[in-house]
Amino acid sequence: MNWGDALIILGIDPGLATMGWGVIESDGSRHRLIQYGTLGTPAGQPVPVRLRAIYSGVQQLISTYRPDDIVFEELFFARNVTTALNVGAARGVALLAAAQYTENLYEYTPMQIKQAVVGFGKAEKRQVQMMVKMLLGLSEVPRPDDAADGLAAAITHAHSARQRQLFKIQ
Repeated sequence: MNWGDALIILGIDPGLATMGWGVIESDGSRHRLIQYGTLGTPAGQPVPVRLRAIYSGVQQLISTYRPDDIVFEELFFARNVTTALNVGAARGVALLAAAQYTENLYEYTPMQIKQAVVGFGKAEKRQVQMMVKMLLGLSEVPRPDDAADGLAAAITHAHSARQRQLFKIQ
């Protein structure tokens, strides 16, 4: 397979306790897994220490994989304000680390990701995970869920080649 013009895409699912990430290579129609995982911070640590760890972790991911584009799943919360603020802070430091590297930053809503990966904007989490597995030709669903969500964000970006500018973070 010739991947000459392929993009390296880093997808990030923001979180303070667990930030999922996935890196793929894509030519727009074919995708290849490079790596995935999570950046985790212990609950007992002060929030500033946890944020510093996330910032450093995202810098390390960027240094290791040198992505062309970096994609974030947009935050969506219905209830817990404290959780929303902490996850927003984690997203902020991840976004800062990414912005120091590139201006090619994008975000997609959970519904847009489900639509792009499954074909249905209200798909269940399990359906998204199974499609990530299938689209990347994996033998099993990526674990934990946060890592699969990071990969799903990267796949969504790969599928939006012609409309990419609409999702650029301004």
